[in-house]
Amino acid sequence: MNAIVEQQDLKKERILEAAYNRFLHYGYSKTTMNEIASDLSMSKALIYYYFPDKCQLYIAVMRKLADDYIKNFEVNSNTFSCLREAFIFQINTQHEFIVNNYNFFDFFRINEQNLPDLIWEIVDKVHQHERDILIGAINSEVAKGTISPIENTCEIVSLLFEALNGVSVTAQSQKKVVFYDKVHLNKIHQKRLLLAEIFIKGLLY
Repeated sequence: MNAIVEQQDLKKERILEAAYNRFLHYGYSKTTMNEIASDLSMSKALIYYYFPDKCQLYIAVMRKLADDYIKNFEVNSNTFSCLREAFIFQINTQHEFIVNNYNFFDFFRINEQNLPDLIWEIVDKVHQHERDILIGAINSEVAKGTISPIENTCEIVSLLFEALNGVSVTAQSQKKVVFYDKVHLNKIHQKRLLLAEIFIKGLLY
């Protein structure tokens, strides 16, 4: 029985990896289940056995991608020597993640006004881990006496995240979008770093 389960898990992992590569290079809209099956030399029926449709497959891939992203934060959670390092790590890591997986996220752009609840649950889970890292970094600085005690750390970090997510570029400042055009990402990244710097100085002084 265990051998059968292991084989099934291995097949699912292979499907997730092949699907991720397809979504990454061609985007969700230009990827078909037939192409994924062909990449794996596997029947499309077998893929449907594990994942009922392309949307469910995408969500499964995104969940795995998010789990790997979260693990990266957890591994680095106790390595920051100061508050600035923690904030810069969060902003840089998120930026690199979006840039490196930009085509994968075309699903968000296509379904921007109607994203499945399961997608939002994954996004919320990621953001909560990001907030927890920064909350921990602030509490660590308070413990070291670098900054004064703060009663509402969670609210302060949540406010910062709202501000960071609200950063945009002039060309799209009136649009409420989840992911901006790729040409604007670097400019938004620099603005977020600047905003974090202002925020950190406010805590330190």
